[in-house]
Amino acid sequence: MENLGMIIGPKGLIKKHELVRIIIQCLYSLGYGKSASCLETESDISCKSREFESLESDVLNASWDDCIETLNKINDMADETRASASFLVLEQCLLECLNCGDNSLALEILQKRIAGLKVDKEKVHKCAFEMLSLKQRGMGSIDYNLIHELRKRLVVELEKVLPPPITLPERRLEHLVETAVSAQIDSCIYHSSSDVISLYEDHHCDRDRFPTETIQILTNHKNEVWFVQFSNNGQYLASSSSDCTAIIWKVQDDNKVSLKHILRSHQNPVSFVAWSPDDTMLLTCGNLEVLKLWDAETGTCKHTFGNDGFLVSSCAWFPDSKRIVCGSSVPEKGIYMWDCDGNEIKAWKGMRMPKVLDLAVTADGESLISILSDKEIRILNVATNAERVISEVHSITSLSTSRDSKFLIVNLNSQEIHVWDVAGKWSKPFQYTGHRQQKYVIRSCFGGLNSMFIASGSEDSKVYIWNRRCSNPIEVLSGHLKTVNCVSWNPRKTQMLASASDDQTIRIWGPSCFK
Repeated sequence: MENLGMIIGPKGLIKKHELVRIIIQCLYSLGYGKSASCLETESDISCKSREFESLESDVLNASWDDCIETLNKINDMADETRASASFLVLEQCLLECLNCGDNSLALEILQKRIAGLKVDKEKVHKCAFEMLSLKQRGMGSIDYNLIHELRKRLVVELEKVLPPPITLPERRLEHLVETAVSAQIDSCIYHSSSDVISLYEDHHCDRDRFPTETIQILTNHKNEVWFVQFSNNGQYLASSSSDCTAIIWKVQDDNKVSLKHILRSHQNPVSFVAWSPDDTMLLTCGNLEVLKLWDAETGTCKHTFGNDGFLVSSCAWFPDSKRIVCGSSVPEKGIYMWDCDGNEIKAWKGMRMPKVLDLAVTADGESLISILSDKEIRILNVATNAERVISEVHSITSLSTSRDSKFLIVNLNSQEIHVWDVAGKWSKPFQYTGHRQQKYVIRSCFGGLNSMFIASGSEDSKVYIWNRRCSNPIEVLSGHLKTVNCVSWNPRKTQMLASASDDQTIRIWGPSCFK
């Protein structure tokens, strides 16, 4: 006889009979019935408990009173669970009474047994309604095979309702293994691989696969570089500079970056750029100037937005690549939504509208997020116009959102970066520190697999990288000679990072193997 109390494992944490039982369950679920049955025989441990085997037999033989008696005998089961299981049994019993034409017994079961259970009254009302419907349709036509299938389905439902150790949670071993793998991934601060994790060894991502090395320096801009952004497909990079130009770069298959187009049309420094979601167009925003729309393939200007005193401070795309929103640095001008031909679709403006410092649209198109009056984050549901405001204590300099539309990130001049959830469930943000920011606009971004990293520029000429679970940086990248204004993480090549600096260069960062 198997010793049910035997403990195994180097730390003495595992009950042997429980492990064997869930292995048997796993073998059955994987289709290895013969192996599972053999293990049950050899170990004298059954996948199903004696109580559940008895219950299953009673259900399949329609011994309903015995079913209820078995349920009542099970110890350590919550009253609510017992009532739910009893309801399922009595519901099947009632249906079969109706099928046999025994309406009086069916009514007695409903009134005296089901109605007395501590279950949601709506369930009872639904059961009564179904009873009347079945009665009106005239039961008795259901053949035995269908009845037998309904009984088997009841067994499955009971297996889901009843607690361990009477039953086992579905696919228990797979759940335990996935939990262990997830824990290893969570503890891996450099995790950035989408590959399936091997079970043969403990998981660990090496630092040498992380973007910590300068693999290329781009020097085509003739003045401070203020902004960089990779395209959504990761095949292009756009940059803007105080030299009044923007540049589109091509990301080669060998991870090298080459110049594609220099965009010359702005009269003022170009403060930032924004790729259309389909990557066919690029918006460039002149500092306290106008917004221009470019064909990314040809490098030609298609349209100019923001004349008539509307000084553009920020812009963003909606996911259909047909609508854009622009914020103005002039109070009362507010935010405009335009199509790509410059036709106004909607506007948020008026006497109470402060200047807009920055804005973003979540990738799902549901939320328009804007930075107002230095310290306010406004999250607007575009469909319902429901609005939520987050107030920060210190001035906000920039805004960015995660690709899954769940989070937003703001840089503060208090030398902190805050991450908030877009849905509004958090009462306070996650905070990240270590970088330097007091005087200038510094921009950060999400990056890596599942946006699990945050990267930011800094006034000390370095790039800082955090794992979102850690408030202190996991990497500090040196190389630039002056303030790093902006960083962008390649959304497809998750081991590639770009940074823009006042030293007039763009640095492309990657793992050492990219060199």
